[in-house]
Amino acid sequence: MTTSAHPAAEAVPTGSTVTDRLVAANERYASDFTDPGMDARPVLRVAVVACMDARLDLHAALGLELGDCHTIRNAGGVVTDDVIRSLTISQRALKTRSVVLIHHTGCGLESLTEEFRHELEMEVGQRPAWAVEAFRDVDQDVRQSMQRVRTSPFLLHTDDVRGFVFDVTTGLLREIDPSDDPAAGRA
Repeated sequence: MTTSAHPAAEAVPTGSTVTDRLVAANERYASDFTDPGMDARPVLRVAVVACMDARLDLHAALGLELGDCHTIRNAGGVVTDDVIRSLTISQRALKTRSVVLIHHTGCGLESLTEEFRHELEMEVGQRPAWAVEAFRDVDQDVRQSMQRVRTSPFLLHTDDVRGFVFDVTTGLLREIDPSDDPAAGRA
């Protein structure tokens, strides 16, 4: 039994690796491939930043087609320095104007802490230079990510930045209002 949503998901044959299966699938894909004649600039001029979680099929969930958007994915969909780097290239070199941020329910980063970095340091003898960016409140982390995009000096277009939480059980997006920060009312 497979837990994959893909009907062609199957066990890897003995002596093969998952990568071997992916390469074979690419060969089948390439045999019918026709160059779509697109350039690297997204048709909709939008960049989507989302979690790498395998349950998020962003193109299907957002009604997107090949060439519509730039997709930037990482653990948690958190806006890190590298995400800002990708967004800066997306905007300045490839003319995107809008940014959509998508976190999701049941994210693995909600169960991690920065202790993960300390454990890695103990295991390998070197502390990672990156932060885990774990969080407890997904809505607040979306707000923080929106703020990081809106305040980046490298981004040209920060007026159309919206954040959402994708519900992995219903497939629906819930928009996060950046002004609904419960901590903002505390002195």
